[in-house]
Amino acid sequence: MNLAFVESPVQLLNVLEWTHATGEGTPADTTVVVLPPVDPMSRGQLRRMADLARDEGATVRWQEARGESGAPLKALRALAGLVRRADHIVIGDPFSRYVQLLLTLVRADRLTVVDDGTATMEFVAQLARGERLVRWHRKGSSGPREMLLAPVTAAARRRFVPSARHRVEVFTAMPVEAPPGVGVTANTFSWTRARFGPPRIGKGADLVGTSLVETGVVDREQYQRAVATLAEIHGATRYFAHRRESTDKLHALEAATGLEIVRPDLPLELIARRGPIGRTVVSFPSTVVHTLPLALEGTGVKVAVCDIAPEWLRENASPRAQGFLSGVTDTARDVHRLASWVVAPPAEA
Repeated sequence: MNLAFVESPVQLLNVLEWTHATGEGTPADTTVVVLPPVDPMSRGQLRRMADLARDEGATVRWQEARGESGAPLKALRALAGLVRRADHIVIGDPFSRYVQLLLTLVRADRLTVVDDGTATMEFVAQLARGERLVRWHRKGSSGPREMLLAPVTAAARRRFVPSARHRVEVFTAMPVEAPPGVGVTANTFSWTRARFGPPRIGKGADLVGTSLVETGVVDREQYQRAVATLAEIHGATRYFAHRRESTDKLHALEAATGLEIVRPDLPLELIARRGPIGRTVVSFPSTVVHTLPLALEGTGVKVAVCDIAPEWLRENASPRAQGFLSGVTDTARDVHRLASWVVAPPAEA
């Protein structure tokens, strides 16, 4: 039995892509456990993705593990037997402390990590360097919670090391160089292209939002000015919000730019594939500069990425932020690169 743990809509989408691309049985051979976050937008998208997964034949189990007091331990007890019986574990977020806790119960000799966007790049890089698993936008912590969870994190880190009796694989659309023994399978978004579209394409441009302000990386005023500049130059009328963007920031963007703020109810790869979508899609460094060219392959839609200028970063941003974001842009394929301030519209085909 394949047992997948997902915490975001993109992770669940990529579990479906994995079953389609690798021939690992069918979705019917996979049980997906959804461990939802607390924010309403993520939960809404996850419920829509869960419905899609059920339509494809997967068994989906919604398991609350956050929020109310005692929920984490209650969920752990409820899932323990299922985890121990699984032959193959599939996870979407190796940085998740709760997933790391579940990995201490795993008996399966096969572990697959499916894409969680650009975080997969950092995960594979840290794995190759033998480092502890820390999200790129965090400075790290030595507080009581981190000290308490350190043994769990260390044990999970060992689960990602392959051996003669333990297979570790990564299914990703990101450019990665895995350490010896870790298998890599390309995620080409073949399920998305087969299931949706082709989309109706408009004449203008669409902007794609990012949660870099919410994660404490980019200054809010600098971000708003950059969005306004891109919208004016490219003639954009719509702004597809990231599911973690705050409501007050989006209201301010709408007032300052006149953009129509769209809160997608599914991952953007599916929204774009269903259409309508602009002839040009402009994004900041993020997952979509890698995934949208794959999902929109053959449609003629151009994806452009605008770099993050150093002066946009907050003073307390992680020292790794600029290098990581530049790497996201540098490694993107089939995209038009825009300078951070002196931006120009892509040439007409």
